[in-house]
Amino acid sequence: MKNADKAVAVYRDDYNCAQAIFSVYSVELGFEEELAKKIACGLGAGMGRSAGICGAVTGAFLVLGLKYGMSDSERQEDKELTYTKVREFISRFEKRCGSIKCADLLGVDISTPEAFREAKEKDLMTVECEKIVAKAARILDELL
Repeated sequence: MKNADKAVAVYRDDYNCAQAIFSVYSVELGFEEELAKKIACGLGAGMGRSAGICGAVTGAFLVLGLKYGMSDSERQEDKELTYTKVREFISRFEKRCGSIKCADLLGVDISTPEAFREAKEKDLMTVECEKIVAKAARILDELL
């Protein structure tokens, strides 16, 4: 099964977009899946359902940090590589999706209860978010 399919399957299992991305890749990178889901939990729906930066995007940033990130202050080049990978992810994601903001991607600012209900009624979190999670995973596959 491809990473995009795995991430969509996790998302369909009632995890958020950030959890879906980070948990799938964290296992490949030697990190515990349960802990990855906990760490990414607050990032879903544009960070705590604030409709900010998409959780699939922030989940991808966590993956890139896990893979390339700096853990020793003597290795500043690791930080620079991580930043470069994050910027490349953003560029590719924006080209494919139009924005990195949850509200833009869904066409609804789900940070309000009314708009969240509207998005649920229109099934946006199922239809649109699954596509977005899959695209984020494909971009990660290109960058890792």
